Amino acid sequence: MIALAHLRGDAELVERARTALTALAARPGYLRGTLARSTDEPDAWLLLTEWANVGSYRRALGNYEVKLHATPLLAGALDLPGGFEELVDVSADGEVVAHASDLEPE
Repeated sequence: MIALAHLRGDAELVERARTALTALAARPGYLRGTLARSTDEPDAWLLLTEWANVGSYRRALGNYEVKLHATPLLAGALDLPGGFEELVDVSADGEVVAHASDLEPE
């Protein structure tokens, strides 16, 4: 999750995010990505990506295309925690799936 504060034209940010997500999507371990805007603060944006694991995300950041297209966008991110791990998923039918933490020893 990357929080972005954006004061320039919306169309420019959307295009830059689309290009960044396309570069990230080409990397192994990428699952999905979304650009979202706050409904309460129109200048607050969120770039959300999901990865198979943290290693895939970190390796992706070293790729040339990602450095060229995603890093400049990410450089404008707010200084907030941006990496989160899924611990509990609950589906629409109520099925609960717990995930082990990567932060805890096995």
